[in-house]
Amino acid sequence: MAVLKAFKGVRPVENKAKEVASRPYDVLNCEEARKEAEGLPCSFLHVVKPEIDLPDDIDPYSDQVYNKGKENFQEMLDDGILCQDQYDHLYIYQLTMDGQTQTGIVGCCSIDDYFNNVIKKHELTRPDKEEDRKNHVRTGKMNAEPVFFSYKAQKEVDNIVESITKSTPDYNFTARDDIQHKLWVVGNEDTIEKLVKLFGGIESIYVADGHHRTAAAALVGKEMRETNPDHNGTEHYNYFMAVLFPDNQLKIIDYNRVVKDLNGLRKEEFLNKLNASFDVTNHGSKTFKPTKLHEFGMYLDEEWYELQAKDGTYNDSDPIEVLDVTVLSNQILDPVLGITDLRRDKRIEFVGGIRGLGELKKRVDSGDMAVAFALYPVSMQQLIDISDNDKIMPPKTTWFEPKLRSGLFVHLLN
Repeated sequence: MAVLKAFKGVRPVENKAKEVASRPYDVLNCEEARKEAEGLPCSFLHVVKPEIDLPDDIDPYSDQVYNKGKENFQEMLDDGILCQDQYDHLYIYQLTMDGQTQTGIVGCCSIDDYFNNVIKKHELTRPDKEEDRKNHVRTGKMNAEPVFFSYKAQKEVDNIVESITKSTPDYNFTARDDIQHKLWVVGNEDTIEKLVKLFGGIESIYVADGHHRTAAAALVGKEMRETNPDHNGTEHYNYFMAVLFPDNQLKIIDYNRVVKDLNGLRKEEFLNKLNASFDVTNHGSKTFKPTKLHEFGMYLDEEWYELQAKDGTYNDSDPIEVLDVTVLSNQILDPVLGITDLRRDKRIEFVGGIRGLGELKKRVDSGDMAVAFALYPVSMQQLIDISDNDKIMPPKTTWFEPKLRSGLFVHLLN
């Protein structure tokens, strides 16, 4: 059963919360992060994306970068921008985007739950990204950003959370992207005990967003455990920070793909090969966005195409084979474009649907990419089915919005 633990969170003083809170490290490239943090010396991007404070040509995976993040975090503590709570708390974190509200519990989960599959994964991680986050955790000795988990909604948990959110939040601000963020600090011991006990009856927790951060936190915690001769199981590194949301409040949007070249094929040859598995319709300059499963949009040479997968290219009775990311890999990426390893192949990149299909067009029109594919999003039920069957999705399959803000709470490992 699932472990939920209160912790002494490090968080901004109230009047600095909006200024500190930043988008997570993995939704911005370095150039975008530099621009977003410009004029904001307290932005948590200086901690989770510290290369923005170093020369443009810095290797983002160098020790200098990780040390800079640790240094920036310490300065924010020294300057009183961040402070650590004196006692163990849980926290309630609520986000509202486009009229949709989701409310999660911030606490710590057990690294043992990760290794014994109480915390269920649905994606493989990319080794370079996993090592990057491990180095960030190792150097800073903290979970600087929470992972994004879900659980099957429980009425008793909902009732407690709802009662807490009727009070005035400790933080309440609307970020520049118009997403509202509220945070309640839960210090009442009886309330904490009830929530911890209720989660003890929850069979499974599902990784929604943050597989690399989850793996990094668990693996570094295990390293610290194995190298500590005085280990007794109560140490902070045995736990890592998460925000846990009920499954019925979450929305997954599309996660699309762009590919650098056509694997030596001419445009006409490439299109001809697609006819074996898809009904292909040219929509010219009119953007085509998929509206149902097994329907794809493709942008190639300044034109949009509709791809309808033919019978026999998918298996709706299998939790993995039904996925459009699987259909795309099995019918196009692997046999036609020669991309067999989505985790390591540098010819493919992934674009979150929050950027819109215009971003796919932009990447291809610039010459940076040759072709783009727009996919219909995975459902929350599909994610749970895959996780419960101990199956693994291809990498970069789900994109959750709204994203958690970083810097509102930090978990120290020592």
